[in-house]
Amino acid sequence: MAEIEYFYAAYSAYAYLGSRRFQQIAKAAGRTIAHRPIDLRRVVDEVSKSPFGNRSAGHKAYFFGREIQRWSEERNAPVIGHTPTHHGNDITLSNCFLIAGLEAGLNIDELSHRLLESHWAEDTDLDDAPTLARLAREVGVDPDPLLANALTPEIQGIYQRWTQEAIDRSVFGSPTYFVDGDMFYGQDRLEMVERALKQPYRK
Repeated sequence: MAEIEYFYAAYSAYAYLGSRRFQQIAKAAGRTIAHRPIDLRRVVDEVSKSPFGNRSAGHKAYFFGREIQRWSEERNAPVIGHTPTHHGNDITLSNCFLIAGLEAGLNIDELSHRLLESHWAEDTDLDDAPTLARLAREVGVDPDPLLANALTPEIQGIYQRWTQEAIDRSVFGSPTYFVDGDMFYGQDRLEMVERALKQPYRK
């Protein structure tokens, strides 16, 4: 079954807002999701003209405030109404927790969604191992081997490789989807992803 490549970070607001819709689109098209958790902060710093730390107050208020509110309503994806308390924490553990699941041969669609949802709808700390363990159990995944392997050199190597791949392919935000090599940035492009799966856009 062909894949849709999915570059994102486990704490990303817009990955969360599009997560369920993306899963529905992939399933309807008979495609699997090729999860590619990345170090989004590094990617944005290296690829974007506007790194997170350089964005104006107005830009932040719009893209990380009002737009999240509207898309939350549009996608029926509840949010807490403010930036999560622990949003500034390290993102390595949560991303590599997901990669460890992939390396264990798991389908992590539900696990990925649960992490995203919990952060933005329940204000969870994704840098906390007991929290990750609880979330995994909620979707029927044994967290112990994932936590044991998440910070190993093997998993870290995959994480850095996918992050560098994102940079090399000019991914500049989360989520970014590739349909047969054609890049679509942002969950607001999901309807275009859906169209491309049925009828590719001209190049």
